[in-house]
Amino acid sequence: MPPPITRVVLATHNAKKLDELRRIADAAGSGLQVVGLDEVGTYPEPAETEDTFEGNALIKARAAAAATGLPALADDSGLEVDVLNRMPGVRTARWAGAKASDEANRRLVLAQIDDVPDPLRTARFVCAVALVLPDGTEYVLRATMEGRIALAESGSNGFGYDPIFVADGNTVTNANLSPEGKDAISHRGKAVRAMVSRIAGLNETAATQEGR
Repeated sequence: MPPPITRVVLATHNAKKLDELRRIADAAGSGLQVVGLDEVGTYPEPAETEDTFEGNALIKARAAAAATGLPALADDSGLEVDVLNRMPGVRTARWAGAKASDEANRRLVLAQIDDVPDPLRTARFVCAVALVLPDGTEYVLRATMEGRIALAESGSNGFGYDPIFVADGNTVTNANLSPEGKDAISHRGKAVRAMVSRIAGLNETAATQEGR
């Protein structure tokens, strides 16, 4: 039985993602210490070659666990727009080009559905979170946030497509929500909370086995 998980590396250099995961883990009372790649050294990062969020999350988590010797978390998240045949999908971060900015990606999505009426602008954010332990054990969880694409950008919080996404039950974009408000309903918030719960369960099992 592997030892309890108290420290994990998040396979990202994205400071906003790291802050978000730490915030969610702390709110869940997990006691986990979450470190980013910038804190544990560099290694050749793998190409995200899979055509599913789950596959790409596993690629990143496997590489981080192998390079650092720590339990590794990685997420792969993206936007699915129904009238775009659920694209951008796994190409969400590079929809307007390999080195496109968040703003360029948002502009392209808005332009592509410019003539689509509000009722048909349904979309969702998807997040797959992978946990890979140093012994090779793997877990993957998936969550979604349903909503629609706004007619124009609004708000300055969040990142990525937040300024053009309105979650079901809301009248404003994610970029108008507080960080805590977004965490409560977001795809990543749901997936991370579920993974934190899974880690807690693994730790309880480890403690029980050790006490026998």
